[in-house]
Amino acid sequence: MKITINKSIIELVEGDITEMDTDAIVNAANAALQLGAGVAGAIRRKGGLKIQEECDKIGGTFVGGAVITTGGNLKARHVIHAVGPRMGEGNEEEKLKNATLNSLKVAVQNKLTSIAFPAISTGIFGFPLDRCAQIMLSTTIEYLKVRTDIKQVVFCLFGKESLEIFLNELEKLL
Repeated sequence: MKITINKSIIELVEGDITEMDTDAIVNAANAALQLGAGVAGAIRRKGGLKIQEECDKIGGTFVGGAVITTGGNLKARHVIHAVGPRMGEGNEEEKLKNATLNSLKVAVQNKLTSIAFPAISTGIFGFPLDRCAQIMLSTTIEYLKVRTDIKQVVFCLFGKESLEIFLNELEKLL
């Protein structure tokens, strides 16, 4: 599904984020920027050691923050590492909103025009998928209503269930 907000396209797809051919893909990172399991592990395997080496130089970021590295061997030229919240740590919704917003801001600061997001924090961090979809989509829509630097935002979702939940939440927001 594709929609247009202002002059930007939001697209929902099912797939492997490491195969996205966008200026940047977003890694659902931990605060130490260690590429371990899940999305981060897949990025490390396909993107190569250079990404982890750059993360090590950065050293980490706060929950809700986002930093950028090269895309290594990925199709995407860059990886934006966004730290989402762990369920139970408190203020999770605001932290997820900030991780989304800060990823978009990092993309603009680096003159990138396309970005692909996974469903941040819904894996081992335990954030509910429907709440994630509502927060990430509404934050992105609000951002694109006033900014047109980013031409394409893709939500690349793992599995049909994730895609369906994001589709349902997008329809509610429209």
